[in-house]
Amino acid sequence: KDGVMDLLHSWGVSLAVHLQTEYSAYESWFQVVSSVADLHTTFFIFFPIWFHLKRDVAIKLIWVAVIGDWFNLVLKWVLFGERPYWWVHETKFYGTDAAPALRQVPITCETGPGSPSGHAMGSAGVGYVMVTAALSIAAQRKCPVLLYWLLQILLWMLLGLVELLVCMSRVYVAAHFPHQVISGVISGIIVAEVFSRQQWIYRASLHRYFNVTLFLLVFAVGFYVLLKALGVDLLWTLEKAQKWCNHPTWVHMDTSPFASLLRNMGSLFGLGLGLHLPNGFESKYSRSAPFRTGCIGVSLVLLQLLDSLTFSSNNQAIFYLLSFAKSTAALLVPTTLVPGGISLLLLGKKDEKNS
Repeated sequence: KDGVMDLLHSWGVSLAVHLQTEYSAYESWFQVVSSVADLHTTFFIFFPIWFHLKRDVAIKLIWVAVIGDWFNLVLKWVLFGERPYWWVHETKFYGTDAAPALRQVPITCETGPGSPSGHAMGSAGVGYVMVTAALSIAAQRKCPVLLYWLLQILLWMLLGLVELLVCMSRVYVAAHFPHQVISGVISGIIVAEVFSRQQWIYRASLHRYFNVTLFLLVFAVGFYVLLKALGVDLLWTLEKAQKWCNHPTWVHMDTSPFASLLRNMGSLFGLGLGLHLPNGFESKYSRSAPFRTGCIGVSLVLLQLLDSLTFSSNNQAIFYLLSFAKSTAALLVPTTLVPGGISLLLLGKKDEKNS
């Protein structure tokens, strides 16, 4: 097995070196693609837009993103995937020959195991939800057959191109091997397809949201504790990241397994709260296009401000708690706070006019 994996890894390193040599002019582009492919974009940009355009799509986006990323975490713990930037230094595969020189960039030094790629999995799942939603809207609007057919080809090709770029960028920055990004894309689409058949997520009560959040959290932590008791060190990758990363400041604690787990749990809980908080602001305005556009604009601005809040990881418990709170707040802003605030503002103006 080791021999096969070494061959697969060495082929991946060769491809990374090829990309770094041939496409070095596009390095900043690859870094941008990697950053945009992060689930962070779904929570802070895609969700507020879809929530005020088509609520069901927004709800499905969060479920697919959160469950997909949770599943990704469990798979990473089970599969023990290496990452190119440290594997190349530790392998005996090259014998007495010099190992290929892999360049590192500020986003290279992720601290979790590498398989499957979370960026590829998350972006594929979220992309699949958005493409199928757009096609479903076109079908409902009785779009002409030829136009629908062209739209279908265009959107699937666009998603394919985006995923190709995401995969190339993850290999280019030496954070993943090719087989890890390919398995990520496939698993992301499977999660999205499974959730496209679930209807209960649109009617889930706050109690259900709380229970699912708690179950996912307890399962992941319990699984971690169980494997640790069996002598499996699940934070083995952290040491490798710190050892082989060229710059200590590039080792990002927010890429550690528990940081992403608590961010996702915060997002799911925030969605449940946002959908079920007593919202007396469902006013006559809330259906109008200007109101929705206003909500999207204000939500995006407020979320960028919220996003600029960063926390020190010196005290891990406080860091995780604040990550959870920030993710919960990020979902409350577009679901209740902004629509409520704008409605109150409009009602206030209307009262002024009447008086």
